Amino acid sequence: MACVHSKISTANSLVLGAIQIMIGIFHVFMWYFLLVLYKGQIKGAFGIYEPITYKTGCTLWGIFFIIAGVFIIAVTKYPTRAAIICTLIINIFCIITTITAVTLTIIELSYFNSPSYRNYGQAKLGREVSRILLFFYPLEFSVALTYSVCSCSNLFRRQSDLTSVAEEAENTF
Repeated sequence: MACVHSKISTANSLVLGAIQIMIGIFHVFMWYFLLVLYKGQIKGAFGIYEPITYKTGCTLWGIFFIIAGVFIIAVTKYPTRAAIICTLIINIFCIITTITAVTLTIIELSYFNSPSYRNYGQAKLGREVSRILLFFYPLEFSVALTYSVCSCSNLFRRQSDLTSVAEEAENTF
């Protein structure tokens, strides 16, 4: 297997976990922003604008990214085989979630009903938020994929070979 020879360092794992947590928090804040934005619409002649990503809570899926980042940091500090497998499964779920979110966002951006004149500004701003999130999905995908590929090498090691952050720091001095 190709990933047997790859090893991700402790510092890199902590950074990947922190990046996943930050991306997740950003997605949750964007979901809250969209919630406030779309709840403030006034029903006009053409109705209100409710895109598919808002209806599915696509940006709220950032909670999964936060959970995956927390698991990466926990596995970095206390590596066990069960924790590594659990983190790998969560990261694979994040990859699937990211692919689904990209698909839904592209569908939303390619299809646009003309909302009423009063809600046009809110709909346009919501579409801009979707465009911004479209740039963050590949970043989340690459972080989850990188950790998944590099952490599979830890599954083939014995428990005695796994070191914690404190032991690695002691060994460097």
